[in-house]
Amino acid sequence: MLCLPTRFAAVILSFAPFLFQRSWRHAKVLLIGAILAPGKRTVTSLLRVTGLARERRFVNYHRVLSRAAWNSRAALRLLLGHLIEAFAPSGPVVLGIDDTIERRRGKRIAAKGIYRDPVRSSHGHFVKASGLRWISLMLLAPVPWAGRIWALPFLTALAPSERYCRVRGLRHKKLTGWARQLVVQARRWLRGREIIVVGDSGFCRRRVNTPQRCRRKIPQVT
Repeated sequence: MLCLPTRFAAVILSFAPFLFQRSWRHAKVLLIGAILAPGKRTVTSLLRVTGLARERRFVNYHRVLSRAAWNSRAALRLLLGHLIEAFAPSGPVVLGIDDTIERRRGKRIAAKGIYRDPVRSSHGHFVKASGLRWISLMLLAPVPWAGRIWALPFLTALAPSERYCRVRGLRHKKLTGWARQLVVQARRWLRGREIIVVGDSGFCRRRVNTPQRCRRKIPQVT
């Protein structure tokens, strides 16, 4: 196991209560590897960077993500608390919201859809992209050693395609609906703090309605 500074290890160990002891041993390695690994952060690359490239029981590390039971919402709330404490201890909390397309193929990936490619498309040229659509809520905070504002994601949700919901008889939730749900969740975690939410034009097409009890505290997504 890598020897970490005491202050750094304390942050990682704060997530231990959310997993069983056996699962935590493997999850801790993946978490450290995700910090150190360059490029794509697959389980294989995480094991390689932590010196476990020849690990014969590598499947146990994959099972942390596929089978282990843990309270992801509580872990994300703790992550947001660490980010607020380090980068936004006072003043308004500025959050950014955006969606991205993960290009995935396979028969078991049923939630994928066909969307507009925001990178290769322009005003006069429309390019389609097939994959999974994720929407992420990020803390926008100045990072001292970077000299600029970074977007630090802490809450991400999968937005299934309309076809996926129609086949399974589910109600399709639009992008603005997912945005509303994520913002309301962040509001519950940050009671007593002023929140400013920033988004692109995809979130400005209609008003993101909020419950009556939160309407005065959560600004409209702009």
